[in-house]
Amino acid sequence: MFSLLKNNVYDLPTNSGLNYYWCSGFVLSGTIVIQIITGVLLSLLYVADQNLSFACVMGFSNEDLSLWFVRYFHIWGASGIFILLFIHMFRGLYYGSFNKGYVWSIGFILYLLMMVEAFLGYILPWHQMSYWAATVLTGVVQSVPFIGSIVYNYIVGGFGVTNVTLVRMFAAHVILAFVILGLIVIHLFYLHSQGSNNSLSLKNGYSDSVYFHHYYSIKDLLAVASFIFFIVILLLISPDLVLDSEAYLSADPLTTPVNIKPEWYFLFYYAMLRSISSKIGGLVLVIVFIFIFWLPFSSNKSGSSYSILFQFNFWLIVSSLLILTYLGACHPEWPYDWVSFIFSLLVIILFFNLKFLNF
Repeated sequence: MFSLLKNNVYDLPTNSGLNYYWCSGFVLSGTIVIQIITGVLLSLLYVADQNLSFACVMGFSNEDLSLWFVRYFHIWGASGIFILLFIHMFRGLYYGSFNKGYVWSIGFILYLLMMVEAFLGYILPWHQMSYWAATVLTGVVQSVPFIGSIVYNYIVGGFGVTNVTLVRMFAAHVILAFVILGLIVIHLFYLHSQGSNNSLSLKNGYSDSVYFHHYYSIKDLLAVASFIFFIVILLLISPDLVLDSEAYLSADPLTTPVNIKPEWYFLFYYAMLRSISSKIGGLVLVIVFIFIFWLPFSSNKSGSSYSILFQFNFWLIVSSLLILTYLGACHPEWPYDWVSFIFSLLVIILFFNLKFLNF
């Protein structure tokens, strides 16, 4: 065990030209571990019951300072994880790391599982927005031809979102966290087997390498400490910044919120989903986007270090996704739905260019 740890951490040969963008994976892993610890602490006190869950979660904030801090760090930790995920994945896109098939594919599976995990956790407080977000998004599953109703009944456990749904999602939320931990280990295994890319996209980048410890271990620990400090400062200054006002209202099946919307890291998907009046059409659009986003192989082998066209295409993708995030928070009406559809098609075309055109 000591030898395995020594070869894969302490004496791991690492390219000497990596910048701080390559710290995002280590910071992400550290944040996920802290998120699991805070989640386990909260799960020991949480009650999965539609009549008690909301009062239970509100009690976390009212009983004492330490429990308040654990709950709000768990809330902010979810947003922090997705900020790091986007930095980590788009760094991989920018420097051509998606050509490393196994590393990229397992990492993309982790991204999908993290979205499921975040969605499940968002439902557990059983406030007004979480209840209706669960109702809307599970309704999308129900619209899938042939298997939609079967999968919907399996997830929801009945004709609608009820106490059975809450219990199932709490169990899935806890179990999935440890599945994600296992996949992170597999992701690291393939990363060490295939090697990491570098900022200059050099194929022989490991000809000029250093040991991971002390240089990169200190660098990564500094990045983790800085990010956690940043999260804590935001938490203390404005703890409710990432919460919707509906999060302080108990779930009411008879009262629909004016604007149902998910968390900010799902908003561009939400904009795509509702850009087409048909639920199936919006779902197909999202699936096509995810598929092209995932594709691990590319005809572009040189990365973006020396290509102005590649960089222009990349930053157009980032800008389009930011615009879709804004549109996802707007009311589902004209012209927002039409503009969302245009930018959804644009971002799919731009991703296709990024993956298949030689710049």
